[in-house]
Amino acid sequence: MRLLHTSDWHLGRSFHRVNMLDAQAAFIAHLVDTARERSVDAVVVSGDVYDRAVPPLAAVELYDDALHRLAELGVPTVMISGNHDSARRLGVGAGLIGRAGIHLRTAPARCGEPIVLPDAHGDVAFYGLPYLEPALVKDEFGVAKAGHEQVLAAAMERVRADLAARPAGTRSVVLAHAFVTGGAPSDSERDITVGGVSAVPSGVFDGADYVALGHLHGSQVISDRVRYSGSPLPYSFSEADHRKSMWLIDLDAEGAVTAERLDCPVPRPLVRLRGDLEDLLADPDLARHEESWVEATLTDAIRPDDPMARLADRFPHTLSLLFDPLRTDDEEPDASYAERLKGRDDHEIAEDFVTHVRGAGPDESERVVLRAAFDAVRADDVVREVAR
Repeated sequence: MRLLHTSDWHLGRSFHRVNMLDAQAAFIAHLVDTARERSVDAVVVSGDVYDRAVPPLAAVELYDDALHRLAELGVPTVMISGNHDSARRLGVGAGLIGRAGIHLRTAPARCGEPIVLPDAHGDVAFYGLPYLEPALVKDEFGVAKAGHEQVLAAAMERVRADLAARPAGTRSVVLAHAFVTGGAPSDSERDITVGGVSAVPSGVFDGADYVALGHLHGSQVISDRVRYSGSPLPYSFSEADHRKSMWLIDLDAEGAVTAERLDCPVPRPLVRLRGDLEDLLADPDLARHEESWVEATLTDAIRPDDPMARLADRFPHTLSLLFDPLRTDDEEPDASYAERLKGRDDHEIAEDFVTHVRGAGPDESERVVLRAAFDAVRADDVVREVAR
């Protein structure tokens, strides 16, 4: 069976205020063309179809167009909700849509109910594990601790129990939206940390022939059987070095995996430039970036006049301008507030604040309280967004 694995469309999202709807429509067209030209047996979409719970109308219209085109192609599609989607909204009409060959899996309770598709060698069972917010699904799965590993492990127990009851030789594909250990994040993913832990070990998915992951925006191979497709388009300059792509996966009669990486159309390359303004404007080697989306970091000791306009004269698609002045060794290394916060999560910032206010950092019991407070706020945000 031949699968086309994609995820993280984020329909409705912009890139530094640049409307990406046309680029997203071009990707959908590319996806459908690829499915047709490469004789794909099934398309899998591993979550974050939309960028937010209540997407703009134009994004909904593009999603509707994608469903119609996939249905007309006659290639079954399996799709799950991600942490950016409203699972209940995305799942509306799932029963009816399923009759057209578009199978939506957005309800945690249905993790153990596969979509079964046959090929010349027997059945392949597709199990859709939507994003499982631990605070919201712990009761459904009967876990004592509300963590990502615990709820995913419980969901996979249901998958393995169902698979064990099927005829011998039934192959399995699991769709999941999660941060798996070994994956490399980028700046454009929403934090899903619970209890100080965001990642789950890949061993949680043991027993599946192929695991089609979503959430991280870079295409990555966790193992031969566990892969991220990544987002088809860039959504932050941290993705400047990404190769945007999909996975074409062949499952043989025994469930062995053969993978081919297929490039996606990207409207413009991304580049991060760094240096003095005059050097950036004069360097002939930078001519190749004049049509790229540009993030420029200026290192001038004194901030130059009108830097954005001057950069845009040469690089008309400059979208982000940062300042990081070079300092000599004898200068006071007085880092900016943004620099001091760079790479630190909310919990670490809160601990630093406690240290600053009272002269000593929090003890272990206080760290537990802080972490619980951040987890509660994040879970409440999820509940509020879903309820909108």
